[in-house]
Amino acid sequence: MNKYAKTLSNFKNCHILVVGDLILDQYIKGSVDRISPEAPVPILLQKEMFYTPGGAANVANNLSSLGAKVTVVGRIGADLEGELLKKVLQERQIRIAGIMSDTRVHTILKTRIVAHQQQVVRIDREKVVDDSDGRFYDDKVAPFIHKNFSDIDGVIISDYGKGVVQPPLVNDLTALARKAGIPIVVDPKVEHLKFYGQVTSITPNRKEAENALKSLEPDTRKAFGILKTSLDSLDALKKIGAGLLEYLGIDSLLITLGEDGMCLFEAGKDPVHIPTRAQEVFDVSGAGDTVISVFTLAMAAGAKKKEAADMANHAAGIVVGKIGAAAVTMDELVRSLKEYK
Repeated sequence: MNKYAKTLSNFKNCHILVVGDLILDQYIKGSVDRISPEAPVPILLQKEMFYTPGGAANVANNLSSLGAKVTVVGRIGADLEGELLKKVLQERQIRIAGIMSDTRVHTILKTRIVAHQQQVVRIDREKVVDDSDGRFYDDKVAPFIHKNFSDIDGVIISDYGKGVVQPPLVNDLTALARKAGIPIVVDPKVEHLKFYGQVTSITPNRKEAENALKSLEPDTRKAFGILKTSLDSLDALKKIGAGLLEYLGIDSLLITLGEDGMCLFEAGKDPVHIPTRAQEVFDVSGAGDTVISVFTLAMAAGAKKKEAADMANHAAGIVVGKIGAAAVTMDELVRSLKEYK
């Protein structure tokens, strides 16, 4: 714990820019005691309903929960859900000046119906419009980022494949971050693997890493010593991950492995496997958001990548023990680090 004390104390001094696809999560919770006479379906007696930040907004929520200053950049529709999302973020002291409306889309809404702590169904409302013409970025996002980048200590790109993350945005942010000497980390979408260029790190889960490998041409895989696309053992993971890191040409690669923890790859160093810290697993939704939040924030606060990954692993072990896309608190993280000192 002591080796992390300085990093933890610096969290509150860090200002992190989160850019990506914003989602509003709605939870409707209740109980089921009978079947509908209209059709053979259960009737949920609603007991509570609430909204939480999702997607890139949940990344921002995790950062704010740990005491960091956060500015979030993304798009919403000109609708009630967009206003609700901004309100939810403001309540968490997250700066929303970079959230801009786009009349071409609706605010993405994911509604989860939960009965007796069990998710019954999820309803998604979304209209994916790629900003391939650059109109939204050039007119709204780029001017805001350039005007407000001077006091940023770290950048997270949260790519859920909903249209916001495009090559000009990534290239611009990477150039700004590199010039400023600050970390820039991406939660990736496999289809956008070529978008990410010279970022500090990307944080795929096992399935995303496997899909990334499958997306490469066989000759390309062979050239980088990647002999298979299945990460089914730790030995295979270490060999294949090193090849993927070399192919990507980035500083580091952090692959999350669920119950098997995570593995950090750094250029010129041996891979480091970090066992999971989870005691109980109730819900893995949002765990990736927590990992990228703590990993980036810790580096911005002065930690080396290995220490930052270890802290992120502790944080992930906490949030999977909660229901829904939850955030880790500073008290919880400190307690976990003390338990495993």
